[in-house]
Amino acid sequence: MDVLVTGGAGFIGANLVRRLVADERFGAVTVLDDLSTGARANLEGLDVRFVEGTILDLDALYPLIDEVDSVVHLAARPSVPRSIADPLASHAANATGTLNVLEAARQAGGRHVVVASSSSVYGANPALPKHEGLVPMPASPYAVSKLATESYALAYRRCFAMPVLAFRFFNVFGPLQAAGHAYAAVIPAFVDAALRGVPLTLHGDGTQSRDFTYVGTLTEVLAEAVANRVDHDSPVNLAFGSRIELLDVISRLESVLGHAVAVEHLPTRAGDVPHSQADDTLLRSLFPTVTPVPFDEGLRATVDWMRSLRR
Repeated sequence: MDVLVTGGAGFIGANLVRRLVADERFGAVTVLDDLSTGARANLEGLDVRFVEGTILDLDALYPLIDEVDSVVHLAARPSVPRSIADPLASHAANATGTLNVLEAARQAGGRHVVVASSSSVYGANPALPKHEGLVPMPASPYAVSKLATESYALAYRRCFAMPVLAFRFFNVFGPLQAAGHAYAAVIPAFVDAALRGVPLTLHGDGTQSRDFTYVGTLTEVLAEAVANRVDHDSPVNLAFGSRIELLDVISRLESVLGHAVAVEHLPTRAGDVPHSQADDTLLRSLFPTVTPVPFDEGLRATVDWMRSLRR
């Protein structure tokens, strides 16, 4: 089974590629990435075909999808703050780009496509845990673009009988996740600051909570989805129902590091939601054999990886 991973040189994509090439169920793995957020170094030493290009380039996209059996579509312009700074760019990459991938898959005869949506689509809906039947209330251009991502995918399933699976990722973390830039996710930003000995930047009072998913757990689910050609007629949460306040994350990070860290409180950012937690009932019914990596174990692996970069 040959697989194309769009965005395969990025954080999640490169971790997934590692998982695929180590599994004998999969054949050739091709990566399409424009390197806007990914890096060739993330794929170093892996037996993959790398194509530098964008999902907005139909001439590059169509031949690649025609050659494979399944597509894992991860290419995106991430970050809520980044989408607020440039909504049009987020829409082009996340909504139009997804439509391009789906249409190429349809033209190739209906390839199996797994797409990455986001828990941000729940937005201002206060219900916890978040189950897939809740009304989406996106609170940022990024969230709207991800709602478009999953909506296009499910529309193609209904209109063209394409095998499609739309996952709503929650807060994914782990090795290869970049820090040190304005749009860094919270855990790599915390770990990077702590290792550099500077205060951790905390937007808000720290009581906001997130459902963190270690990247190794997420890529295990993605690999099983591709291997078994899983599809579903609704979005599927890809998180396991944990909920950790950011102050607790800092406390656990201090335990891993063995020392206290300084924290600088800043105002809450526009578009941020106070709490996030997945209802994992549907996920577990579709992937009953997957066991999530515990948060503390994943945090330690993340710290170890980031420490290795400093040697």
